[in-house]
Amino acid sequence: MIALQGEFDYASVPGLQARIDTAVNTHGGLILDAGAVTFVDSTVVTLILMTHQRTHLRIAGLSPHLEHLFGIYGIDQVLHIYPTADAAQTA
Repeated sequence: MIALQGEFDYASVPGLQARIDTAVNTHGGLILDAGAVTFVDSTVVTLILMTHQRTHLRIAGLSPHLEHLFGIYGIDQVLHIYPTADAAQTA
């Protein structure tokens, strides 16, 4: 599981990509705990969608910002979203 906190934009993508790659290579899937995310830009949304395409991605505890953003783009209908990290782990 990767717990995200704060703002993520273009400059954050390489570090986040490295963390995602390590988790996927180690565990074969990934839970992103996004409850403390306050901002993401389109590059991070793209990274999330690309990660979803390549592995079993579960997203837990969407922050209000991400919940709204994912709803606008309709990707909340595509991603595996859970209310809590515990719910994502038991899914």
